[in-house]
Amino acid sequence: MIQELINYFENKNIAILGFGIEGKSTYKFIRSHLPNKKITIIDKQQIELEDPNVEIIQGDKYEELHAYDIIMKSPGISFKFIDITSFESKITSQLQLFLTYFKGKTIAVTGTKGKSTVSSLMYKVIEEQNKNTVLVGNIGTPIFDCLETLNEDTNVVLETSSHQLEFVTKSPNISMILNIFEEHLDHYKSYEAYAYAKYRIFKFQNESDYAIYNTDNDVVRNMVEKGIPTSKKISVSFKNQDQNNSVYIKDDHVIYKENDVETKLYDINSERSLPGDHNLCNIMFCLMVCKLLNLDIPKAVQAINTFEGLPHRMEFVGEFDGVKYYNDSIATIPEAVINGVNTLKDVNTLIIGGMDRKVDYSKFIEYLANSEIENIICMPIVGTNIGNSIQNINGKPTIHHAETMEEVVQIAKKVTKKGTTCLLSPAAASYGFFSNFQERGDEFKKWVKSS
Repeated sequence: MIQELINYFENKNIAILGFGIEGKSTYKFIRSHLPNKKITIIDKQQIELEDPNVEIIQGDKYEELHAYDIIMKSPGISFKFIDITSFESKITSQLQLFLTYFKGKTIAVTGTKGKSTVSSLMYKVIEEQNKNTVLVGNIGTPIFDCLETLNEDTNVVLETSSHQLEFVTKSPNISMILNIFEEHLDHYKSYEAYAYAKYRIFKFQNESDYAIYNTDNDVVRNMVEKGIPTSKKISVSFKNQDQNNSVYIKDDHVIYKENDVETKLYDINSERSLPGDHNLCNIMFCLMVCKLLNLDIPKAVQAINTFEGLPHRMEFVGEFDGVKYYNDSIATIPEAVINGVNTLKDVNTLIIGGMDRKVDYSKFIEYLANSEIENIICMPIVGTNIGNSIQNINGKPTIHHAETMEEVVQIAKKVTKKGTTCLLSPAAASYGFFSNFQERGDEFKKWVKSS
């Protein structure tokens, strides 16, 4: 496929829109194969690049994009307030080109929450069965960085975000939507637009492809029922049982039913390193893919049960002075926070706050106000607003306000009861306060261990 990509780029006027991780990867690929190709790079930040065949445009020159043949859009670029009519047909991406030219098996995961866990778990399971596999995409490794290692026998596991899927016109062979909740409303014109971007993972599949979806999630179920294309549909559910082409829980087992035959895939009472019902749902998706790939299920179960999970996702920091500390910095929406609280069961202190992305927190505020959590430490901006709202309705928890992570941890160590848990689960994005959720989680861990 490398030669096909070279042919695609060779005689085109190319703009790389956004020079983050993926933009730099695109530049590196083009430059390594077309060393004298003229390229334009557009980014809000100042770029230092010594290349006489590159024109650098700093700022938002979106009105000029119609002049290019190819616009390699980086996922983080938002067109929320931009009229893209004159250049929409020219927008493409690494994901789009990969799905167009790669001839091997593609296994893709999307969802508001859980996609990194599922894609990483899926990669581990396949790799441990001595299968040729790579893990790329939103997980942090751009697709173009791995092209040299691929062949038609490679299983490519793709973590895909809504931003990556927003303009694709191709779909993977096996696609999964884990869930859809309100998020990224700073990037999209509406919640519906965000949900539809994720739905595109199914939209262009054919009759030989598989669409695996969470029918317990109302948004996902409604979108599928309104008109999924010709791919084979497989539902995943805790609630709905005894349906063909579905994965569900029955008699303490994960069951897959096909042609009226039930197959036991997993004992839900197995000892596993991934806690909580949300992770059990993630495991159900992985097991279904294992079945489709004809993997050894007992070996897959062993790999699943020993998977330690990823940093910043219900990560145990340690026990200090009788209090257990957990870092769930990835929890940027209310539903993820509630999952964490329900999983740990003994949360005495909850830490929330971050960037306001116009998510509706009304139900979350009601949940916290009536919960058994005794202390809520609130950081700006979202945390401050939620804390004030809880106080206004005379909620049970004691509200504490803090500006820095150091101050947060100092308060937590004073107020959290021994024998209970303190949980960082912010319900908001980190941007504006930290560069990303990883930095926020690392700061929390640093102060917990040092103060």
